Amino acid sequence: MTTGGRPRVVLVDDHRLFRAGVRSELGDRVEVLGEAGDVAEAVEVITASGPDVVILDVHLPSGGGQAVVEEVKRTDPSVRFLALSVSDAPEDVIAVIRAGARGYVTKNIAGDELVEAVQRVAGGDAVFSPRLAGFVLDAFAALPDEAPPVDPELDQLSAREREVLRLIARGYTYKEVARELSISAKTVESHVSAVLRKLQLSTRHQLSRWAAERRLI
Repeated sequence: MTTGGRPRVVLVDDHRLFRAGVRSELGDRVEVLGEAGDVAEAVEVITASGPDVVILDVHLPSGGGQAVVEEVKRTDPSVRFLALSVSDAPEDVIAVIRAGARGYVTKNIAGDELVEAVQRVAGGDAVFSPRLAGFVLDAFAALPDEAPPVDPELDQLSAREREVLRLIARGYTYKEVARELSISAKTVESHVSAVLRKLQLSTRHQLSRWAAERRLI
């Protein structure tokens, strides 16, 4: 940490106004080294600045928070990540924690609580919003004598790609998925193409069958 014990922080969120709000809430209690709005920019800023803590949204353009954590951890395992997201979906939480994040809090957190969470993560603690802690513990305690089951194919998908996969597999059209997730139909199409490529599938029917076999629908 910097002199005076202020954690050095990078903010990663694709909404510039939200980043400005977080920066305002943090005030001078942390030192903000930089900001980023997508995966590639985040990796570049984090690698260049070497923060103590990265405050990270789990849904980003061109990938997700999970991809940022995995990419940075490959070259600098010392960087700690605190996910700050509107989503409290178990699959989002588990994916980013499995990737290496030290905490996960939701965006309704108060400013003082966020500062405390950042300080605790910088000090090495794991921090979760109370409602999230239970199913995180349940997920990782499900098999006490073994690691949690891993699906290599599913793990290569970002959190957003998994959301799109589930909706497409349920029969939603691109427009319906776009409306449900508040993204453009073109972005949905891009995500579906990425999912098909990663899973080595060629049709929506195969995608639906793949999801059904894993009880994802």
